[in-house]
Amino acid sequence: MSLTYTAGSLVAARGREWVVLPESAAEMLVLRPLGGSEDDIAAVFPAFEEVRPAEFAAPSPSDVGDQRSAGLLRTALRIGFRSGAGPFRSLASIAVEPRAYQLVPLLMALRQRTVRLLISDDVGIGKTIEAGLIAKELLAQGEATRLTVLCSPSLAEQWQSELREKFGIEAELVLASTVSRLERGLDLGQSLFDKHPYTIISTDFIKSTRHREDFVRHCPDLVIVDEAHSCVTADDAGQGAASGTNQLRHELLRKVSADADRHLLLLTATPHSGKESAFRNLLGLVRPELAALDLESPAGRAKLAEHFVARKRADVREYLTKEDGLADDSLVQRTAFPSDRWTKDEPYKLTPEYRALLDDAIAYARDRVAAAGEQGRREARIAWWSVIALLRSMVSSPAAAAQTLKTRSESATARTAQEADALGSPVAADSADNDRLEGMDVAPGAAESEEAGARLLELSERAAELVGPAGDAKLKALTRHLKGLIADGYSPIVFCRYIPTAEYLATQLEGKLGRKTKIAAVTGTLSPQQRLERIEQLAAESGGEAGEAADPAARRVLIATDCLSEGVNLQHHFDAVVHYDLAWNPTRHDQREGRVDRYGQKRDQVRVITMFGEDNGIDGKVLEVLFMKHRQIMKDLGISVSVPDETASGVTDAVVEWLLLHGRQGSQESLFDLDGHQESLDRIEREWNSAAEREKTSRSKYAQRAIHPEEVAREVAAVRAALGGAEEVRDFAVQALRDLDALVRDPGDGTGDFTAQAGGAPAGLRDALAATLGGRLVEEDRQIPFRTSPAIGRGEAALVRTDPAIGAIASYVLDSALDANTPGPRPARRCGVVTTDAVTVRTTLLLVRYRFHLTLPSRTGERQLVAEDARLLAYEGMPSRARWLDDDATAALLAARASGNTHEQLVRNQIARDLGALPDLAGHITEYGTRLAGQLDASHRRVRKANEEIVRGLKVVPQEPADVLGVYVYLPQQPAAASASTVSGAEA
Repeated sequence: MSLTYTAGSLVAARGREWVVLPESAAEMLVLRPLGGSEDDIAAVFPAFEEVRPAEFAAPSPSDVGDQRSAGLLRTALRIGFRSGAGPFRSLASIAVEPRAYQLVPLLMALRQRTVRLLISDDVGIGKTIEAGLIAKELLAQGEATRLTVLCSPSLAEQWQSELREKFGIEAELVLASTVSRLERGLDLGQSLFDKHPYTIISTDFIKSTRHREDFVRHCPDLVIVDEAHSCVTADDAGQGAASGTNQLRHELLRKVSADADRHLLLLTATPHSGKESAFRNLLGLVRPELAALDLESPAGRAKLAEHFVARKRADVREYLTKEDGLADDSLVQRTAFPSDRWTKDEPYKLTPEYRALLDDAIAYARDRVAAAGEQGRREARIAWWSVIALLRSMVSSPAAAAQTLKTRSESATARTAQEADALGSPVAADSADNDRLEGMDVAPGAAESEEAGARLLELSERAAELVGPAGDAKLKALTRHLKGLIADGYSPIVFCRYIPTAEYLATQLEGKLGRKTKIAAVTGTLSPQQRLERIEQLAAESGGEAGEAADPAARRVLIATDCLSEGVNLQHHFDAVVHYDLAWNPTRHDQREGRVDRYGQKRDQVRVITMFGEDNGIDGKVLEVLFMKHRQIMKDLGISVSVPDETASGVTDAVVEWLLLHGRQGSQESLFDLDGHQESLDRIEREWNSAAEREKTSRSKYAQRAIHPEEVAREVAAVRAALGGAEEVRDFAVQALRDLDALVRDPGDGTGDFTAQAGGAPAGLRDALAATLGGRLVEEDRQIPFRTSPAIGRGEAALVRTDPAIGAIASYVLDSALDANTPGPRPARRCGVVTTDAVTVRTTLLLVRYRFHLTLPSRTGERQLVAEDARLLAYEGMPSRARWLDDDATAALLAARASGNTHEQLVRNQIARDLGALPDLAGHITEYGTRLAGQLDASHRRVRKANEEIVRGLKVVPQEPADVLGVYVYLPQQPAAASASTVSGAEA
């Protein structure tokens, strides 16, 4: 006869633990896995499958361990929790350890009934993690049921990987390349966005009229918008291609945000790029009333602070310190950003042959622009874009020049001047808009007819003859710079503008940088997934992490176009950037450098080399006008201020006009001295200074003040109390691995990092580690790096409870403690007796697992959840007259060490006495659980204090009885000599 289980009770079936849901009946149980989601719900028939109460059997007095067993077992248990008892429902079930500062947006979100946030933290701080934390928490609470991320196509796979690997959210990609396949799987009348609850959608794909309306009708209740600044327009935006694209995106987001009950997270590192009205329009998407706020008034800024968070690296490099208003530095968290960028501008001079070729190209361009100007506006614009394409390719490489000179111009097919601008501008310019990076590394065309004229073909042939270091001084200079970086232990990325240049460099550099240097090229000819695979292959061939190759002589060099300047995090494999081609917008350089200069970079100093031709007539002027100003603003503010596309285009147009008038011979003359351009340059200067001032104002007046660091510190302490801290996890990993016969090497260098070889460990642990770290690493018994930093690379483990390798170790320790028949070493046992001078009277330590049933009312209905906690309780004396210790004195017992041996019979007697007396202790254990339930209730109310709907209906009920997992007896040292038949303190 099967047992009857009430809703909310816990059962074990199919090798895991489940929560019984209210829909259950005696003959069929509806179950949700502990820590699982609604998608994991299953029906189980007790008549056909074994279902039993999820309780631990009592510990056995014959299975005793040493004095470390209690600590190891507690940590192993807490690491295994998937629904911890802290104030957040999701932190125990994710595979990332958030930094303390990353909890700020989460706390802000939980205080809003409908979450509307603009997250504008600096590049590399972790906006994706912050958004993922909010999404996972809202889904766990039932406040949201479906999720969409809107981003550019180049970022889609990165988002999919982050959500899957870090947050356990399996999202479907909805792109131009996948939509046909997805639509074939739909039922009649079914929407793509109803079928797939979690999606990642290309913003440019979904903004089209055909797909936009279907998306808006079936839009999820939680939407994340990446690079949100590209989805709004200024009120006085022009009619160019870029502004037209932004207007379509803006119209889409206006429709999405119009539903006041929809959660919306807008992410951007540059909320003030562009004009003030664009920033106001961005705020209007968060909440309409924010667009009209008086941001000069304290009330206006306070209102904005509820929805806007923007921090620089300097704000969070050290967080929760006395400088943040805390009483001490006990909770301080230091985040390993590179401290600085070492930057250097490296000039090169053209060879005589290349100078002659460039002079002839400039002469052709001058003649072509002059002739076209007499033919009409359309012909003039086509010629203009063709000339820019020609000159940019010329200064890039002979390979790009040869390709451009024999390829037809994009704009040549235009029927109007406006169409020529729309076709020519994206190809020739360097937009700060990430959505326009895909396909932009193709070498542009300069010919204006199908058959290139004889003059262009002759220039193309001359360019092809200059291939190699003899004719190409730029290539020769690059080789010298790369050798210097490699000699200093760096692994650089070389960024180029065009595909032919990248492929040319990869071919020319092969064999020139040392026999053990591996080189690979990644360009837009590869799909986003193929790009990642190429990078991983290069990393594997060259030995591992940047600066840490298995072979000290092995190095790697990646040649890439701007298809990698956004969307791919490269800090684990590379630590230097060479700008081979000077971009015509400094923001593009920021994007390139941001791939390696971000959280998780092991180098304290990232090196950046910017190459420029001092005699090609173009680079020097762009560097002088755009880059020097950009760097000065960054130095003054400590952050980068994006250069509006119009500003950058205005400067580069002036440079080209100047070049066509003066040729290279005037290259030493300042652009600011050029008649006719001073007024436009002054206007550009004013616009840029205005943008910088707005950014400065934003970072001071509108700084995040909605959540005080003291509030964050309180919740960090609560999370650590429920789930454990970093030091506990490290001590656990070192002790457990050593006890499991792994070879642990702890350098004791103050970093906390260590390595372990698992070749001698039990087969079960080796298999589990191989599944998370890679089979070769374990099979070949190579050293596994364990890092204190959560930002790790492939084949490494982070010393945080959510790391899969740490989870594998904890699972093995816990399983072997529960199963006395496990072969091989068993680091933790459920019982122990130790004689120690750490106590003066007989003291007993109990390891107790508590479970709590939470009722969280939300907009989508009542949510029943279970939280777990593992606590240590201790008492002095005999169980019948127990004197209970406080939490600090109890925790101190974990540090007690054996000071003598304990007689075997005494061990059995002591454990048996305490196990037999557990019913006498039940009252205190239950009372302690009731207090914990009150604390859990208070923590949930505290972090959600502004959300009256959740606070009003919240209920926390402890499940009884609690499970006593371990019993450990500490006996005071006796002066008498121990008898001959004893168990040593290291085994008792």
